[in-house]
Amino acid sequence: MTALKSSASRPPARDAATAKRLSRQRGRDTAPELALRRELHSRRLRYRVNAPVPQMPRRTIDIAFTRLRLAVFVDGCFWHRCPFHGTAPASNAAWWAEKLRRNRERDAETGAALQAAGWEVLRIWEHTEPVEAAEQVEATLRRLSAGD
Repeated sequence: MTALKSSASRPPARDAATAKRLSRQRGRDTAPELALRRELHSRRLRYRVNAPVPQMPRRTIDIAFTRLRLAVFVDGCFWHRCPFHGTAPASNAAWWAEKLRRNRERDAETGAALQAAGWEVLRIWEHTEPVEAAEQVEATLRRLSAGD
């Protein structure tokens, strides 16, 4: 295990308000994820939510279309270092740089494991409009179903 997983290795928050805000960050069912799920559901698409990643304990697929093996991840701009909106915190900069680097590394590991297991992986940034994201998902599903 890396030191990043231990709360003892985390630097203290700058203040109580920061600590409280960070402790409330959702790991699942975020607003962009819920918006995409609503849009997909309105298009009569059915999926599994937070499905386990095969052979990778403690990792889940945000939205999984299991029959066609499509894994959809809705990535937050900050946590996954969006090239357009990702920011680098000024406080505890070295720790955050390593934390965010490791998040990207974990994303790549998860994607590679899913692809090796025969899954298609689609990553959508949180700033993508739900309609546009749903169109990407639908296009990928059509392509995958045509390959049957």
